Parts: sequence; structure tokens; C-alpha cells
Amino acid sequence: MYSIIVVPPPTTEDERDRSQIRLAPGESLTFGRSAPDNDLRITHDGVSRRAGEITAQGAFWILSNLSREQTYVVENPEGAGEHVKLAPGRLDAPIPFEFSRIVLPAAGDLLALEVWAPRHDYLSGTGCLDGATTAPAFSLDRTKRYFAVLAALCEPRLRGTPHAPLPTVDQVADRLRPTWPAASRTSVQWNIDYLAVKLRLKPGPESADTGPRLNGKKESLVSLALRFDLVREDDLGVLAGGRRSRPPSPSRPWPATSASSNRAWNGPGCPVTGRCWWRPPTGRRPRP
Repeated sequence: MYSIIVVPPPTTEDERDRSQIRLAPGESLTFGRSAPDNDLRITHDGVSRRAGEITAQGAFWILSNLSREQTYVVENPEGAGEHVKLAPGRLDAPIPFEFSRIVLPAAGDLLALEVWAPRHDYLSGTGCLDGATTAPAFSLDRTKRYFAVLAALCEPRLRGTPHAPLPTVDQVADRLRPTWPAASRTSVQWNIDYLAVKLRLKPGPESADTGPRLNGKKESLVSLALRFDLVREDDLGVLAGGRRSRPPSPSRPWPATSASSNRAWNGPGCPVTGRCWWRPPTGRRPRP
């Protein structure tokens, strides 16, 4: 049974119909510039004559860097920037990614050699053990607005490239407005701050030591969420009407205020739960 699929770099002849090389566990594939010495020839003057070797190992594979000068990088296209570096001469480095891209620096070019590991081995059976249930590492409610904010932050990297720029707070508010009409810059930022505390990136306000200022808060949240699969591509359905936001309560209408305060406090209540948690006294504007 084949467990590893190698897709060579495209050429002008087969750019539209790229060939595939399948390896069974224990089989190896050498690649490089020299035709007689390699199973896969890469015709580029910047590639070593004998550049590397791929070996299938069941559900994963190992890579040897046979170059004397070049460092190779193995990227995970689905892993938000995850990568493995192989120094020159490094042998038998295990690669855990299901979809991988070996990047070969070649005289000013970056050549991509794709490797797929579609075989998945899982534990069979769900034997029950006595005792208390293990507490979840991350407790997230996918029906809450904070999760929709997190999904909107992760969307560019789930749908695009691992290094796609993150949306601004205003862009997140615009993205959520079809399912959350009250979304505003203030409410989105409130949820981002809430997520930073909930995911333990920053101590809570009740803590005596609030810790140093957290720079790159959005980047830290997205990196954590994608590394631990807290948000998957399937979860992006919350951005397309996967859940209905709670409508304003007609029995407790929001007091009329200025345009600036409407932007700051647009909505019936708490940005997370939708319940009314604060109401300004009559005749006073909410503080922006």
C-alpha cells in the first residue's frame, strides 16, 4: 500500500498535468540535478547534483539533506507558517505534516517539491477508564460572538496562504455585520481583549499582576487558534449565517445618542452573550 505521494516541481511540459510518484513504506526517492544518480531529476543549475532523499515511513516520511551548502525548508501549507528547517548534511529528519512543501533555494529561485502523506493511523476502540473526566484545554463556545470574531481573524490564513495579513478590527466588523448587525469597532475589540484573557495569553483584570502589555494580540490569537485547531475551515460557516445573532429586545430599546456614541455602543448589550449588561442613565450618553 502506498503511503507517500511526491509531486515534482512543474516544468513547461507538465505544468498543467503534473506527474506523481508513489512510495510504499520503506521505499526511498533521491532527487537532484544529475540524471544517472537520482530517481527524480530536477533540471536547474542551482540544485545540487545529489540534493536529497525522501523515505516513506508508514504514516509519515523522513528527509535527508544531501547538499553541502544549502538549508532546506519543509513548509506546512495548512499550518499557519509551521515549517521544519534542515541544515546541510542533516539526515533522516522526520516530517509530520500531511501536506508538505520542500522549498529548495536554487540560484535566486525557490523550487517547490510537494509531498503528501494521506495515510492516517488512529487508535482503535474507546476504552473507558474510571475517574474524573479530563478538563478541556481550551473551552470555546462556537455559538458565541467571540468565536465569530476569532473565526474572522483566522479566515485569511485558512482560505489563503499561511502568511496572509490579518484583517483590521474595522474589516472584522464589516465581515461580521451580515450576521451581527450591531458589530462595531468597539465591540470587536472588546471580544479580542476577552479572547486574549480566555485563552490565557494575558492575565484577567481581577489579577493583581496584569503582566506586560501584549503586543501583536491578533497575531498571537490567530497563531494559537491555528496551531491547536481551535478554528478549522469548517468553522467559517459562522461567518456566512451559520448562527443567528440575538436581535435587540423591543422591551429595552437603546437610548438615542449621537452618531459617535452609536458607533461605540452599537448593540443591545454584552458583545459576547448579547444580554443587556449595562445601560446608560436616561439623558446621558455612553462613554465612547
